[in-house]
Amino acid sequence: MSFETLGLAAPLVRALADLGYTTPTPIQSEAIPVVLTGRDLLATAQTGTGKTAAFALPILQRLFIDTAADAQAVRGPRKVRVLVLTPTRELAAQVHESFRDYGRHLRVASTTIYGGVGMGPQLDALRRGVDVLIATPGRLIDHIQRRSVDLSKLEVLVLDEGDRMLDMGFLPAIRTILEKLPTRRQTLLFSATFDDPIRALAAQFMRDPGEVQCAPRNSVANTVTHRVHPVDAERKRDLLIHLLAADSRRQTLVFARTKHGSDRLAKQLEAAGFKAAAIHGNKSQNARLKALRDFKDGRITVLVATDIAARGLDIDALPCVINHDLPMVAEDYVHRIGRTGRAGAEGLALSLVSPEEGGLLRQIQRLLKQDVEMVPIDGFAPSRPIRMGHDAPMPQRGRPSGQQTPRKHPRRPHAAPQRPAHAGPKGGHGQGRREGGGQGERPQGRSGR
Repeated sequence: MSFETLGLAAPLVRALADLGYTTPTPIQSEAIPVVLTGRDLLATAQTGTGKTAAFALPILQRLFIDTAADAQAVRGPRKVRVLVLTPTRELAAQVHESFRDYGRHLRVASTTIYGGVGMGPQLDALRRGVDVLIATPGRLIDHIQRRSVDLSKLEVLVLDEGDRMLDMGFLPAIRTILEKLPTRRQTLLFSATFDDPIRALAAQFMRDPGEVQCAPRNSVANTVTHRVHPVDAERKRDLLIHLLAADSRRQTLVFARTKHGSDRLAKQLEAAGFKAAAIHGNKSQNARLKALRDFKDGRITVLVATDIAARGLDIDALPCVINHDLPMVAEDYVHRIGRTGRAGAEGLALSLVSPEEGGLLRQIQRLLKQDVEMVPIDGFAPSRPIRMGHDAPMPQRGRPSGQQTPRKHPRRPHAAPQRPAHAGPKGGHGQGRREGGGQGERPQGRSGR
């Protein structure tokens, strides 16, 4: 199958070819035809499989056809015809970038509005008029209250990362926004999971939606190798430095549990000679975007993040994710690890686990429905074994530290092939659990977003 056979217009196919994409991913193959019919859609897919393109491409197709049919449509200030709601600023920026990339040969205007930056440029863009508006809920409500955005001509609403919206408490804000939208519209709900609350949300404001599900609940790519390195909590930093030093040029995303801890860890890594930066909810938006840009461009090789980055960071071919601290909720492990092993590429997920985190590890293994390989590192063995309930020590698959350096374990065989050079376009999504109210933006429409 190709993008031409999906019925996409020549300018879109050309833009995809410019970007090196010729073959749609499964979610794109299934979702694009449904969206093109104008039907509501409830869709989920494993992260990194191209959800953004699955809705951006058919939306751009619709705008292209309508504009070609009515030459007057490109004259005068544009009205917002498409609204994409995202839970985080980073995701809003990435979705906007995707719309610009895919629509580079079309006369479609788009902009993004989110908190953490000044209102001035956003007001200017809205005055000039846009076809596609990508927004976070809180800042959009700010603009609605200021009457600086007109949504009366809206034709398509997209809720991106619907599950994350619910997790972050945005349901009241979503309802407020829905009251301002035309009832006759196409609604698309994309999510990383298909939990019951998502279905309940869809039932409230969608009309007989089609359903596309390309991944089981809480699944991770089968191209990811999971590995646990047991270590005492106070020696985690030293073990992390040891692991990073094995390949200092490898791009690595490191997860810490707290904002203060991520800042401290990034500074310690810099002191050890690594090019590192931290990203979390207390960072200014400009600082967060710069850190992400530097990481993508290779100017830094280690990005230390809280769960604000568990979803929504679309980083091509990220080889390794390291959990310096295990997440408090097992589902967040899936979202963290979703940054690697994307679109058929191999990935490595390492977790530094202290004896106190045995219960968290047990929850993760239950969610994954598999044991996670444990490999002690010589010189870093913990002072006591990791127990996962019922006083049972965690089974070890490597040799105990002190006997000899553990041999390398081969990757598990997997069915998914390596990502071809011209696979379908990707679109990362969402993000992780709130960090005490400091990450992303707050659910209510207050100033300062």
